[in-house]
Amino acid sequence: MGSNAKTARIEGAITAMVTPFTESGELDVEGLSRNANFQIENSISGLVPLGTTGESPTISDDERETVIKTVVTAAAGRVPVIVGTGTNSTAHSIELSRQAEELGADAVLVVSPYYNKPTQEGLYRHFKAIAESIKIPVVVYNIQGRTAVNIETATLARMAQVPNIISVKEASGNLAQMMDVLEQLPKNFSVVSGDDNLTLPLMALGGRGVISVVSNLIPRKVSDMCAAGLKGDFAAARRLHFEMLPIFKAAFLETNPIPIKAAMNMAGMPAGPVRLPLCEMQPANLEKLKAVVQKMGLVR
Repeated sequence: MGSNAKTARIEGAITAMVTPFTESGELDVEGLSRNANFQIENSISGLVPLGTTGESPTISDDERETVIKTVVTAAAGRVPVIVGTGTNSTAHSIELSRQAEELGADAVLVVSPYYNKPTQEGLYRHFKAIAESIKIPVVVYNIQGRTAVNIETATLARMAQVPNIISVKEASGNLAQMMDVLEQLPKNFSVVSGDDNLTLPLMALGGRGVISVVSNLIPRKVSDMCAAGLKGDFAAARRLHFEMLPIFKAAFLETNPIPIKAAMNMAGMPAGPVRLPLCEMQPANLEKLKAVVQKMGLVR
């Protein structure tokens, strides 16, 4: 992606990375680097540190810098690094986006502001202000379930007129809306799924891939499904989708990233605990998750 970032496509299987912590709750820098390399070695198309899955609300400013530098260094230009920089303050989001750009990010992922419930006009101005403050591309992240506000298709179409707003991570869970977005937005505007279990239907409609949680655990399979979808081989994509469906479901038995971190710990991968206000899984759900991870042959 590198210097050609502005024309880059956001597509394929892109991993929304967990932030691994040590048992005492410190940042596991070596583990983060290992995870990044594991992803790239297994054909993943991009890395997203510091998104929801990376527990961004509980990461300190010092840790943010370390996370970005670690992932950018590990990626070494092999895949794009798309840093989560969205907050519910436009000024702070601009600050974090500039930091990401300075530290070598290829793009930023900006979630719509949560809690303060902006109007559609406010959303448009927020994203435009962030995009105009940096030169690297912006991926809009629409997830009403975590933010209280849906980015309407007409608003997204306005955002797409801003030169470096190039893509949307669609996690509204609403296929009807996704169809409208795919139909009404410019063909070069990349629409990717924010829900693992909706990647296949979205790609069948013209979506370009997924920013995935489950690919933390099984990057090769998620990557293969997206590659098949991009080639139009939906028989192969469908087979992989149903193979992964149990883990797609199990990964959301509780709030993300609680289950995916638990699954990674079972598989002996760097993940560690979650930070409060998130906490470990309830025993009954943990057993359900373990059964799925065992059936996949991943438990160490």
